[in-house]
Amino acid sequence: MSMEFMLIDNMPVEIAGEANILSLIRKAGIDLPTFCYYSELSVYGACRMCVVEDKWGEIHAACSTPPKAGMEVRTNTPRLRKYRKMILELLLSNHCRDCTTCEKNGKCKLQELAQRFGIKQVRFSNTSEESDMDTSSLCISRDKSKCILCGDCVRMCEEVQNVGAIDFAFRGSKMCVSTAFDEPIANTKCVGCGQCAAICPTGAIVVKNDTARLWKELSNKDTKVVVQIAPAVRVGIGKEFGLPEGENVMGRVVAALRRIGFDEVFDTSTAADLTVLEETGEFLGRLQKGGVFPLITSCCPAWIRYAELNYPELLENISTCRSPMQMFASVLKEHYKHSNRKVVSVAIMPCTAKKHEAAREEFQENGIPYVDYVITTQELIQMIREAGIVFSEIEPEAVDMPFGATSGAGVIFGVTGGVTEAVIRRVSDDKSVSALRAIAFTGVRGMQGVKETSIAYEGRQIKVAIVSGLKNADDLIRKMKKGEAHYDFIEVMACPGGCVCGAGQPFTNAEGKKLRGAGLYDADRMSNIKRSEENPVIMALYGGLLKGKTHKLLHVHYHRKA
Repeated sequence: MSMEFMLIDNMPVEIAGEANILSLIRKAGIDLPTFCYYSELSVYGACRMCVVEDKWGEIHAACSTPPKAGMEVRTNTPRLRKYRKMILELLLSNHCRDCTTCEKNGKCKLQELAQRFGIKQVRFSNTSEESDMDTSSLCISRDKSKCILCGDCVRMCEEVQNVGAIDFAFRGSKMCVSTAFDEPIANTKCVGCGQCAAICPTGAIVVKNDTARLWKELSNKDTKVVVQIAPAVRVGIGKEFGLPEGENVMGRVVAALRRIGFDEVFDTSTAADLTVLEETGEFLGRLQKGGVFPLITSCCPAWIRYAELNYPELLENISTCRSPMQMFASVLKEHYKHSNRKVVSVAIMPCTAKKHEAAREEFQENGIPYVDYVITTQELIQMIREAGIVFSEIEPEAVDMPFGATSGAGVIFGVTGGVTEAVIRRVSDDKSVSALRAIAFTGVRGMQGVKETSIAYEGRQIKVAIVSGLKNADDLIRKMKKGEAHYDFIEVMACPGGCVCGAGQPFTNAEGKKLRGAGLYDADRMSNIKRSEENPVIMALYGGLLKGKTHKLLHVHYHRKA
């Protein structure tokens, strides 16, 4: 079979099904710059940073040009370098340049490419308008003065999340990314997933930062600050401190938090075990007594918000179980209710939507929230750096008692399919090691946006769907409504790949997402407790603190919004 090649900078590169020249160039080890290209989004071709020159002197956008056998292109001619520098200068001429105070400082693609191409001065006058901040959302902040019109956020919101809260408005020099009628983002159908902030190459959309208020709480001697750490955080933070992507650094995170000033440190995986038992109990109860199917998971707040806005009729399908964060928060509030100091409950999450969840009236008692602060992984990284902690050198430490035991089932909640796998472990009649290992091969694992499997339970087959990405969830719902599909149990995560890919995590590529998921499965493999019902802390909770209060502390009912 003959192979087809392209010549890239006089180097033959085999064409093996690549959709565009850009993919072939990157396969050849050349880092061609882009602002608007992401393989999971449609091709937009607006930034023109990836242009290449063919042997006849014609210019092609590498992201939108398919490769052809025998085609010859150059990626680094004097003409192309001139074009790229001109593009960067034009972008900078209409861009806020307060880089040192920008949330994206050091992570900004525009800043990175300006340094790479040696832009020391901009020949054009700065036409950037005064910053027009939109801080209405609890999850993200928007600054139009830093937008470069790459369209990444627009396509992410529409194509991957099916929300469409933002789009391009106006034309020519007045073009901008805006909400409908320029309403504050909080007044739109935004679900707070933050994926727009995750993919934004500049500081135009960033995660809402709540660290300043939290530092004040930590320095207050009259408060007791307790914190829980979500499973996905442990595999999302290490690379920022020079450690391998996906490495489990939970022990270092615990140690860093104690040095920062937190009084008690816990693992949200403990509450994930509670969720498994409560959600499984609810599912089996519906099977035995009759109930509304499918049962849909309730861990993801962006999914809950999406359902409220688009499919309120499905709220009765959604599990009444609180998310692990809220379960643990209510347990902690109950545990410390007789404390002689004010207790401040903090949750470190990979998710921006958790900030909105913490503020919901359903999770307040007498106007006081169960979770006082939600800090994302990105914000935690900032706090560790601000405290001067050399993260890669601190010795790992264990979480505090009396909630110091977790199961591997709770840890894998942070990756798509993890909730389903934990439930399968719970309902499976065969508790042997071989059966446990076999579950991994039933179709629950992997970063695919839609997965299907089935569980054998008491002589019947239970059909299960696992979706991540709200567009995938929407497509699945539409199929069910048309009668084209039927499921008994559906796991939904708003962020593609699950919480390891949450918008509150440092941004990573597809390979990095896989490594983070693998890191959680590695942690599960090393855990001596594999199933949630085997966790002694959980059994002690049911026999003690939760006795007679299980429904009050662990469940919630979502209602149609007016």
